[in-house]
Amino acid sequence: MPQSDHNPITGGQLVINTLRALGADRVVGLPGQHALPLFDALRGSDLQYYGARVENNAGFIADGAARTTGSPVPLLLSAGPGALTALPALQEAAAASSPVLLIVAQVPESGIGGGVHGFLHELYDQRAHFRDTVKKTWSIRSVDQVIPMITQAWQTAIAAPAGPVYVEIPYDVQIAVEQEPIAPTRAIEVFPTAPIVPNQLLNIAADLLAAAKTPRIYAGGGVVRSGAAEALHAISERLQAPVVTTFGGRSSFEWSHPLSAQGWIEDIDTTEFLEEADVLLVVGTGLGELTTNYFTFRPKGKIIQIDADASVLGRNYPSLGLAGDAKETLTAISSRLEMRLPSADPERRQRALASIEQLVAGIHKRIDAQSLQAEQQLIADLRSAIPDQIGTYWDMTILAYWAWSAWDARGGAFENAQCGGLGFGLPAAIGASFAGINGDNPLGTPTVAISGDGGGLYSVADLASLAQENLNVTWVVFDDGGYGVLRGYMDAAFGEHVATDLAVPDYVALGAAFGIKSRRVEPAELHDAVAESISSQGPEIIVVPVAIELFEPTHLNREPIL
Repeated sequence: MPQSDHNPITGGQLVINTLRALGADRVVGLPGQHALPLFDALRGSDLQYYGARVENNAGFIADGAARTTGSPVPLLLSAGPGALTALPALQEAAAASSPVLLIVAQVPESGIGGGVHGFLHELYDQRAHFRDTVKKTWSIRSVDQVIPMITQAWQTAIAAPAGPVYVEIPYDVQIAVEQEPIAPTRAIEVFPTAPIVPNQLLNIAADLLAAAKTPRIYAGGGVVRSGAAEALHAISERLQAPVVTTFGGRSSFEWSHPLSAQGWIEDIDTTEFLEEADVLLVVGTGLGELTTNYFTFRPKGKIIQIDADASVLGRNYPSLGLAGDAKETLTAISSRLEMRLPSADPERRQRALASIEQLVAGIHKRIDAQSLQAEQQLIADLRSAIPDQIGTYWDMTILAYWAWSAWDARGGAFENAQCGGLGFGLPAAIGASFAGINGDNPLGTPTVAISGDGGGLYSVADLASLAQENLNVTWVVFDDGGYGVLRGYMDAAFGEHVATDLAVPDYVALGAAFGIKSRRVEPAELHDAVAESISSQGPEIIVVPVAIELFEPTHLNREPIL
């Protein structure tokens, strides 16, 4: 038999080499029996590795890194329970259009697809559990399929709308040895794709906006993911149109801009402000429950809706639907508006500024009448303590509900759990910090996570990995002795609450057990503690014992459309 001049390569090594050729420079993972060949292949790779302690946290870590870089972040997990434990994190990644590339091990091929033999970790159809959550799934059945399938998965993850994808590879394919030189020897070029909006629809949209008397813009997370902030600003200025941002789109339009109508999307004044537009340009939001004030939004004018996901167009509200990437579509409309509106209308600007002033004043008058000064002060203290360029990562906690409306992102990352799953904040902040590791930042980019004491329990296992990697993550835990959000909901709906008061650990002692600097501060000390933590090296836990109240809902006297 002729001798090959090439070194043999295993299927697992080929996976890692392909990821490197596609441009990956770091991976997140947690090993298991059927994934060991993949992890063995990491030894000969220059990929930077973050080892999580729980698969769901691993998913959030990969999600946080992917949201930060905008590029796919590989997530390596084992088969069966290991893979399934990551599902909630993948749901969050899907909601946020975050390109997590999940590569999971499988039992040997003879145990896949109904060939039930009783392998450890065997599921009847593991892949089926992920089909309704990720964009697409692949099952690699031979070494020859590794390069094309992983390349296709990478391409799908970044194609607009971006999102998580799933690739499984059986144990026997991982350990299979290939003698031929099939390994990628150069970079594999993959470019993001997006649906193209027909010129006719772009022209109609531009005509509607140019003729509008009270145009307004509603900007969601799709603006952030596509990097469309500059195009959004250009259209707002051209139309003199106020911009309201959702919690997902908060960092796309800074509140210091005169045309910012902020983002109090759960206040009825903002709902009515958007309703009053004769043409409302909706970009990168599906107009779901949370972005329509619980489906009580009833627009009076026309809606132009831009989204890369065509399935959300007109889903809840009739619209002129433009299925396309936010940046490309806004840029195309902006160029058409330059021809239709060669100069800005100063009178329209004054009317827009007056309407914004009235809106914001009305919101604050209502909030100020509710004796919520302490809650407003917590938001203000956090905002002033955290530099603009440092990202914040919010778990499902009462202060996060406040932040959805009251947080001025100032252009920095403002990331949160958009599907309502607990445990997002800390691991997402870890992932964002991990994504920033380089020669200048060996301990990662400074990030801040905000959690409640109940939701924080989902994350505590990865205090171990955080301590091991010593990343620059500040974790602020607001301790009210339970699930404060649910407690409030139950009290309002049923007159009392049950199953929401919790015995929680001493987070300061817990942090110390992991070797992480930890302290308990009073609310008045929060600003200085957070500022000091961010300016120091390594992780820190700051615990704030405080009961936080949420502002009163304003939609209850309206009938929802659904």
